[in-house]
Amino acid sequence: MKEFVISEVQAETAILVGLITNAQNERKTNEYLDELDFLAETAGAVVVKRFTQKLDMANSVTYVGKGKLEEIKTYIRQEEEEEREVGMVIFDDELSAKQIRNIEAELKIKILDRTSLILDIFAMRAQTANAKTQVELAQYKYMLPRLQRLWTHLERQGGGSGSGKGGSVGLRGPGETQLEMDRRIILNRMSLLKGRLAEIDKQKSTQRKNRGRLIRVALVGYTNVGKSTLLNLLAKSEVFAENKLFATLDTTVRKVIIENLPFLLSDTVGFIRKLPTDLVDSFKSTLDEVREADLLLHIVDISHPDFEEQIEVVNKTLADIDAAGKPTVLIFNKIDAYTYIDKAPDDLTPKTKENLTLEELMKTWMAKMEDNCLFISARERINIEEMKDVVYKRVKELHVQKYPYNDFLYQTYDEE
Repeated sequence: MKEFVISEVQAETAILVGLITNAQNERKTNEYLDELDFLAETAGAVVVKRFTQKLDMANSVTYVGKGKLEEIKTYIRQEEEEEREVGMVIFDDELSAKQIRNIEAELKIKILDRTSLILDIFAMRAQTANAKTQVELAQYKYMLPRLQRLWTHLERQGGGSGSGKGGSVGLRGPGETQLEMDRRIILNRMSLLKGRLAEIDKQKSTQRKNRGRLIRVALVGYTNVGKSTLLNLLAKSEVFAENKLFATLDTTVRKVIIENLPFLLSDTVGFIRKLPTDLVDSFKSTLDEVREADLLLHIVDISHPDFEEQIEVVNKTLADIDAAGKPTVLIFNKIDAYTYIDKAPDDLTPKTKENLTLEELMKTWMAKMEDNCLFISARERINIEEMKDVVYKRVKELHVQKYPYNDFLYQTYDEE
């Protein structure tokens, strides 16, 4: 069987391509491309150029129009003439097999979409057998409908006994045979991986049952909002954390004690806009910690200009994995990095989140969420004690409700 590699992203240069549509205005497209740029950087690529086009919807053949594709092609050729080779073109939406095939034929360069880029990053980040299995399953799910494109090298070999079109017709039979063979191998492999994940899920379920009568708290949020940093702070641990997307793939569970109250705190994979459905499906066993949590701490990067949409993305993903409706505390992190546009007193511009002071923004959200809303800086240790007090109160309330006859709340516990 031909060995498939979705992509090998190293220190290559990249071009980003996005669409401005009726459902996605120019500002939103630029924000998505900013995030795609960050994804590319996380994967080890350097973005050198962006292209956008206004269309009602993506072109079903080439994603962008012919003129825009020619513009991208011209830029790539100019870079080659200047001996600055472009390594890849990354599109901000998931591409069909037909779109990838047509774009590659025109640009003669490696083509990635947002999904394949995220899969690359997940493959780089996966450390445990569980995460590696989940990533591999997601890769095969992505690959399966695109197998035809992976066999287009047969059409270019030529020399077959076909009727006049480069010999490609003469190769069609073996190509189709090999394609079906690979399809069977991949389906069998996917079945094996699903079996492995079911076994891992069974083991994890047993582990969760053996954790005793402890309230479970899960950190959830958009990727790169500071969940791992907060886990380290509360659990006094050293979980890997860095300023890159998807730094955490494997769920980390730590025992935390605030005052005399022990509970379990888990850190999970961050969510993201346009998260591929196959990834959500593959990582459902990892997200069981979220589904089975008694309390969610929803961490938000308040310094991000589009944090409100990130909140919506997280809430939608929670609903997708049947984890909506749980007791939740909204924790706005990175208040030390919050900035706003200072408007003059006589400015008649309506108040928006861009020209609200931090104090005004805090009052707005606290009015919505009452005392289920906190503002902190995990890095600068601002309002951490206040956060601990709120978490303690919520966990204690849940413990009394769930284990009314358990008296260990009144005992003293030491760190294990």
